[in-house]
Amino acid sequence: MKYCSTCGHPVKQRIPEGDNRHRYVCINCSTIHYQNPRIIAGTVPVWEGKILLCRRAIEPRYGYWTLPAGYMENAETTVEAAERETLEEALAEVNIDGLYSIIDVPHINQVHMFYRATLKNGNFGAGEESLETRLFAVDEIPWGDISFPTVRKTLELFLDDLKNDSFGVHIRDIRRPIAATRSKDDL
Repeated sequence: MKYCSTCGHPVKQRIPEGDNRHRYVCINCSTIHYQNPRIIAGTVPVWEGKILLCRRAIEPRYGYWTLPAGYMENAETTVEAAERETLEEALAEVNIDGLYSIIDVPHINQVHMFYRATLKNGNFGAGEESLETRLFAVDEIPWGDISFPTVRKTLELFLDDLKNDSFGVHIRDIRRPIAATRSKDDL
């Protein structure tokens, strides 16, 4: 951040009085600009024992398989965000069966939340951000082409729970050291 969104003057990083973290603070109007983690919401959509995955048509990880998910928007709940992203990416309407995984990714300031879901009518397709969508049996999941560690971890947890026929809520974190040379593919 270089400029204040309130008055347009330059900002500097410093620890405001009463705080314990560096923040961008306007040198003119003293507005403190807080930057908080972004929430990614999505689903693990299932139909007749198969899991719906989307092949990404956007970067990062173009061409890799993912669960339908994306950034939560203002004025929506995490459930609404997960349903919207599933509709946008997989053209699928779902019934939400419950919160499934919360994965903190502090090195990129994100929290990924996935919900277990069932397709409402079995219909799906490829939205603008997907090259294709497909239902995968458990033994067909393309593990070598999974897009992100959060998706891989959620799928692994889901398959374990499926074997045990017992689904809980899983809270995990994926930590990587912050590196100056980190690329978008490292997410």
